[in-house]
Amino acid sequence: MSKEENKMEEKTNPVENQQDSTDKNASQSAQKAAINTEKVEQESKRKSKLKKNTKEDQLQNELIESKEKLAELNDKYLRLYSEFDNFRKRTMKEKTEFFKTAGEDVIISIISIVDDFERALKITGKSEDNKAHREGLELIYSKFKKILDQKGVKEIEAIGKEFDTDMHEALTKIPAPSAELKGKVIDVIEKGYTMNDKIIRFAKVVVGD
Repeated sequence: MSKEENKMEEKTNPVENQQDSTDKNASQSAQKAAINTEKVEQESKRKSKLKKNTKEDQLQNELIESKEKLAELNDKYLRLYSEFDNFRKRTMKEKTEFFKTAGEDVIISIISIVDDFERALKITGKSEDNKAHREGLELIYSKFKKILDQKGVKEIEAIGKEFDTDMHEALTKIPAPSAELKGKVIDVIEKGYTMNDKIIRFAKVVVGD
């Protein structure tokens, strides 16, 4: 078909040509609308995803903060528990020491009385004339000794032992009767005592020189 014939056809079919143009415009508008709709949906999805990520990040941060606070509280609890446990042990130890040495002054006074009874028993001897008197002294003496035993009071061994400044108090030194007794306790002037392994009175002794 020649150009002239085409022109003639276009002139002869103006309605059809107008319809084609309208359809073409409608198609382009539909495509544009579809593209715009797709863009809107994509933007909506992006915003939704961004919002979701932001919420997850916020929850993650809150979880981290909660864990940090829990660790801090746990550390404080452990410190307080440790301090309380040390306080409890220290208090128990102090109470134990107090009960062990409670009445120490009274015990020392009783020891002085025991010393008097021991001296009295040495003086009275074992003659028949003093028998009844001696038995009375021994009875009272044994009761005092029993009280001391119940309180954990023990006599410090001294005669023949090496002189020890932690337990003995040297009142004097004399020439040792033998070489073996040099630096050792030869005689005891006053007995020493411990109470629950604590020295409450040093032994006053004579040391060989």
